[in-house]
Amino acid sequence: MDTLDFDLFVIGAGSGGVRAARISAGYGARVAVAEERYVGGTCVNVGCVPKKLFVHAAHYAEDFHDAAGFGWALGAAAFDWPRLRENKDREIARLNGIYRNLLDSKGVTLIEGRARVLDAHTVAVGQRRYRARHILIATGAWPFVPDFPGREHVITSNEAFHLERLPRRVVVVGGGYIAVEFAGILNGLGVETELLYRGPLFLRHFDRDLRETLAEEMPKKGVTLRFDTTVQAVEKRSDGSLELHLGDGSRLQTDLVLYATGRRPLSQDLGLEACGVELREDGSIVVDDYYQSAVPSIHAIGDVIGGPELTPLATAQGMALASTLFLGDKRSVSLENLPTAIFSQPAVGTVGLSEEQARARYPAVLVYRTRFRPLKHTLSGNPEQTFMKLVVDGESDRVLGVHMVGPEAGEIVQGMAVALQAGATKRVFDATLGIHPTSAEEFVTLREPVR
Repeated sequence: MDTLDFDLFVIGAGSGGVRAARISAGYGARVAVAEERYVGGTCVNVGCVPKKLFVHAAHYAEDFHDAAGFGWALGAAAFDWPRLRENKDREIARLNGIYRNLLDSKGVTLIEGRARVLDAHTVAVGQRRYRARHILIATGAWPFVPDFPGREHVITSNEAFHLERLPRRVVVVGGGYIAVEFAGILNGLGVETELLYRGPLFLRHFDRDLRETLAEEMPKKGVTLRFDTTVQAVEKRSDGSLELHLGDGSRLQTDLVLYATGRRPLSQDLGLEACGVELREDGSIVVDDYYQSAVPSIHAIGDVIGGPELTPLATAQGMALASTLFLGDKRSVSLENLPTAIFSQPAVGTVGLSEEQARARYPAVLVYRTRFRPLKHTLSGNPEQTFMKLVVDGESDRVLGVHMVGPEAGEIVQGMAVALQAGATKRVFDATLGIHPTSAEEFVTLREPVR
């Protein structure tokens, strides 16, 4: 092989790419990362981090309301959208700097520009060409908006983070994480919000009880849910507002339409197919269990390979690949017991199998669940309820799934994920003392299966 510039050339400086780069460099590899857009990728810039900051902001309206039941008398609240947006931008800039420093501290070369793969060992960025023993594609995914009349009038979550001003009314179209999260955010910030979804119930890959609970709770907070509803066209009116033409023949007026109808892998125009890399119809890269493509020297991780679009999964895959390539220790990341949270309002946390998945795999399944009003809301007057559920293998007694809707669901289920990863049984849960009074203690006090 000709003289190599790098042992690993990473295309994409998102969470997965940066983790793979710096861990590989720590193992002694010569590493470069090319990034055409922003260091830190979707999660840091237009994903997890700014979204969670907006979730916190949106929740204050409810906190101000709830405070009255605890004796607090507050003046009229006023929300300043530009201040939130600017403070968020300042935090993102700080994180961009941290990511750059992470690469620099490990001696990773950061190359800013669009990269294309020329062959199994060559990458071009602008007019420069680089030779590498291994190439890693970690370009992530991008919001997808279907083709329909008026498509140019809608925005995606990318643009929602940078709105000049908040609209009075918004329609969110979609039924996944991003749709339900932004519906809660915008509603909490005082925007009249409607969520439209083409199916009978959103979050279709999640536990049915969990989905139904969230569908009951969101309207209590002011979000209008419209299921079995499709958009045929979006028309801009003379006053600047938008009119949606719906599948049932009705029309809906609003000021902003946010499409959250999925994301597509960013694999186009990278030169991959010409090199022999196999792509699926949706653009995702086909890899084996160790993230190797059809071309042995070209690898891929994260959202660009399809599957769950989760930052911790991408970073874990990056670490596994670094170990495989530069330690000779072949590793893969299991998708079993994958924990996740939806920062809706109320929040959702889940790990393991849904009841439906468990019943499809196991002959005897026990389900334990509860729904209750948290202690805080006995004084706040807030009608929100919390839902908790355990799915158990009736033969082995192993807990297969943990599901929750309610405050701090993500924080609570993260701890439950450790238990599932360790193979905890229902007897272990029963033998664990609860912390009283908390909502989380309900997970260890559920005794009677409901079905």
